[in-house]
This record gives sequence, structure tokens and C-alpha cells, in this order.
Amino acid sequence: MKRYIALLRGINVGGKNKLSMAELKKALTEREFSEVLTHLNSGNVIFSSSIDDKQQLAGQIEALIKDNFALDIPVHILLQSELAELLTSAPDWWGTDDQTIYDNLIFLLPPLSYETLYQVLGEPKEAYEQIQPAQNAVFWSFSRKNYQKTHWWAKTANTKIKNKITIRTANTIRKIVTM
Repeated sequence: MKRYIALLRGINVGGKNKLSMAELKKALTEREFSEVLTHLNSGNVIFSSSIDDKQQLAGQIEALIKDNFALDIPVHILLQSELAELLTSAPDWWGTDDQTIYDNLIFLLPPLSYETLYQVLGEPKEAYEQIQPAQNAVFWSFSRKNYQKTHWWAKTANTKIKNKITIRTANTIRKIVTM
């Protein structure tokens, strides 16, 4: 059995795509996923499975959500150990205790590449935000006070890209990597 993390994109945001994590946990447990845990109401599911194919797992969870909750939700799957390894490559400026900075990790849903993401979002504004690509993710930090001045903030909701990424805060990432 391997330990996985499923990141659901765009649920329980602004009253849209409402999905009870308790009901999702129950549905997953009934479908042979084991040791299922959820974190927050933003679509973080940690589970164990003997299936080795992450795309197959994503497809199964997407189908389960569609069948049980009538929602089309993109799901990104990674091994918990992969996320732990990814965090070892975090830049020094990411995930600090500085409360004036908002630290995020952007996950690129396959087949999205960093080059395509960068082409759509453009150059970050150095005065307000920092980025560093790593594997299929991008470490991204920005000034809380000046978030509206960042280049990437509004563009991550751009229709060309929004369904191809999912974003989590540093605190959420640290929690789900240890659950």
C-alpha cells in the first residue's frame, strides 16, 4: 500500500462546487480506498491504495465525485513521499514565519508544463512576488499587503489556466505531507 494525496481543484470556493469532505471520505472508504483522511474543506484527501497508477487513481476519484456529487472536479494525485521530497527543494524564502508574505505551492495538472504556465501568467513582479519552479509545481510567494499589485494573482484565475492548476498554502502543504 502506498500513501497518496489527492488535491481537488476548485471545490468549496465562493459557494461553488460544494462538496462535503465527510461525505467524500465516506464514499472513498466504501470504494476500497483505505486510511482516508481529509484536511480543511478545500479538497485535500490523504489515502492509501495498492494501485500504482496515479492517473488511474485520479480518474477513479473524478468518476466517484461525478457519480456521487454531480460535480466535474479535476483531481491531482501525488505520492505523499513525492510531496515530502518536493519540499526539500523549497527555496529559503518560501514558507517562512514572515506573516507579511503569503506562501503557496502551485501544482501543475498534467499535461500542463511550467513553460506554458509561465507563458500564460508572464513575468512575476519582483517587488511583490517570487517564484521557483520545481518538478511539476511552482513555489510562489507574494506580499499580502500588495497582492493586487502582483502579476500572477489575478492571472491564476485566467480561464486559459485556472482548470490546469491547483494551489495550496505552505501551511496546508506541511500538514498534508505528515498526515
